Amino acid sequence: MMERATRVGNRLLAALPPADFALLAPHLRKVPLLHDAVLVRSGDRIEHLYFPCSGAIALIMELPNGQTAATAVIGNDGAVGLMTALGPVRSPLTAVVRVAGTALQISPARFQAALERSPAIANAVQIVTRAMMTQFLHVAACNALHSVEARLARWLLHIHDRTDGGDILPLTQETLSELLGVRRTTVTHVVSALRASRAIKSNRRGQLEIDRQRLEVVACECYKVMSRRIDRIVSQDAVRLLHAAPARNGCPPPDFPFAKTDS
Repeated sequence: MMERATRVGNRLLAALPPADFALLAPHLRKVPLLHDAVLVRSGDRIEHLYFPCSGAIALIMELPNGQTAATAVIGNDGAVGLMTALGPVRSPLTAVVRVAGTALQISPARFQAALERSPAIANAVQIVTRAMMTQFLHVAACNALHSVEARLARWLLHIHDRTDGGDILPLTQETLSELLGVRRTTVTHVVSALRASRAIKSNRRGQLEIDRQRLEVVACECYKVMSRRIDRIVSQDAVRLLHAAPARNGCPPPDFPFAKTDS
């Protein structure tokens, strides 16, 4: 499983039985996730599904008055755009790449066709939905109950979990403001407080260098609780459900996991 996860990149796709993955593989394209790229805007139709292999994507709620706040961060344990499993829909959230990486992209029509033939893919959609709902609920409670410093520490840890670039995170003050749903002046004060506690080592323009151990001390209990619950949902115990029934195609797995790579 670990070897296949490394080859495929996305943990959820890697957990699919070979025959079920073969339904998707010819239609998957490996695409770059460029920093600050908007994958879909709130209110727009979802044109592509993305299964991240690396990097981090923030889901942002945009209010009519222009205010924004993050509701979740997606990495290689999830997907963006799975609402299309319910049919043609407009996205309720804006998905923005906050840490560059790569993803496997597929059209809703191709994904829906595979979904109709594969109970395993249907179970995968349920797993992602449960993980997303867990994150939404925890973020909502955390925003209501905990300090801005603790909330920023939690977001930084979640993003750090989904990156492989060491302790330097490519996050601007504007991005932090968007994550927290606060003004940039508030972000300045919060970052200064975390620097004073040495949870943030430095904050050069567009970059934060963190001390993970100290950041975990500052973060509220939501970080560990949320991480445990989401990891349990996407764990090997959960994805074993994907093997309950074979896909109705009888195809062997392809020699190559993707039909095309966009550079």
